[in-house]
Amino acid sequence: MVIVTKTDATQADIDAVVKRIESVGLQAQVSTGERHTVIGVIGDKTLLGDIPIESMSGVERTMAITAPFKLASREFRGDEPTVIVVNGTKIGGRQIPVIAGPCAVESTEQIVTIARLVQKAGASFIRGGAFKPRTGPYSFQGYGKKALKMLQEAKDETGLGIVTEVMTPHEVELVGEYTDMFQLGTRNMTNFYLLREVGRAQKPVILKRGMSATIEEWLLAAEYILSEGNPDVILCERGIRTFETHTRNTLDLNAVPVVHELSHLPIVVDPSHGTGIRSLVCDMTKASVAAGADGLLLEVHHDPDHSMTGDGAQSLFPEQFETLMQELKPIAVAVGREI
Repeated sequence: MVIVTKTDATQADIDAVVKRIESVGLQAQVSTGERHTVIGVIGDKTLLGDIPIESMSGVERTMAITAPFKLASREFRGDEPTVIVVNGTKIGGRQIPVIAGPCAVESTEQIVTIARLVQKAGASFIRGGAFKPRTGPYSFQGYGKKALKMLQEAKDETGLGIVTEVMTPHEVELVGEYTDMFQLGTRNMTNFYLLREVGRAQKPVILKRGMSATIEEWLLAAEYILSEGNPDVILCERGIRTFETHTRNTLDLNAVPVVHELSHLPIVVDPSHGTGIRSLVCDMTKASVAAGADGLLLEVHHDPDHSMTGDGAQSLFPEQFETLMQELKPIAVAVGREI
C-alpha cells in the first residue's frame, strides 16, 4: 500500500503518518516528489487496524499496489518519475546524460586521457572498471583500489562523476569512498546480499539487467535495493542472451518503454555491451534515444586495439564518440529531450 499526501501536507503531518506505520512494526518508505510525498507501507497492512489512514492530517488517499515490485512500481509515485541528481547531473529528467569511458582502468594516463576526451565531447560521467568480473579466471581482473585512485584523478582533472562496478558486499564501503554511482553488472543482478548492501549504502546504483532476466525479475532485483532505504536506483538495459549469435547480445529496446510503463525508475541503455560490435554501437545509441532512454552508457577508448580486457571491438574511438554526440542532439529534440 502507498499513502499519498496532500500538496499542503506539513513535515509534521508526514512524520505522524510514518510514526503510525512504524508503531505497529511495519516499515515506511518516504519518497518526496515535486507535488506530493508518497509513503510506502511495507508489510501486512492489516496491522494498521481499523483506524483509516485517510483520516490523518495531510493524507489525500491510499492506494493498493498490485505489482510484486511494490517500491519500484509506477503506482508508488503515480505520474511522477524519479529524477536522481548525481554530481550535479539529473538522471530521469529532460536531459539525457552520457556515461562514457573504457571497460577497465588500465593506467592513470589512460583514464585521464579518455576522461578529458569524453568530457570535451559532452559526457557527464567517466566509467571504468576497477574490479572486473570476467568469464575466465585468467583474464585481467582489474587493479582494484589502485584503479579507484586513478578514477579519482580523472575526476579531479575533469569534474566528471565516477561510475564503477562493485562486485562483492565487502567491497561496497571501499568503492563507495571513490565512486559517485555504483554499477552492478549483469552477473550480479541476482546477488541478493550485494543488492541489500548497496541499498544500505545510500549512494545511487546503476543496476544492469541480468543476461537472461525477464523485466519483472529485473524490477524485483531493484526492489531489494529500494527496500533497504535507497531510492536512487537506475536500471540499465545492456542486452540479453538469445539464440542470435551474430551480436554479443540482443539489445532489447522494448525494455525502455516497458520499464517506463511499469516503473517510476529511470532507465539507461548500454549499446556497447548490447551489440559488442563497434560498427553497430552508434546506430543502436540513436535508437535508444528515440525509444526514450534516460541516459546512455558507452565504451570509449583512445587505443581500443590494445585494451587489456579484450573489449576493444565494442569501444568507440574518441572521434566517433564526438561525432555521435552531435548526431544525437536532433534525435533528442525530436522526442522532447536534450543531450
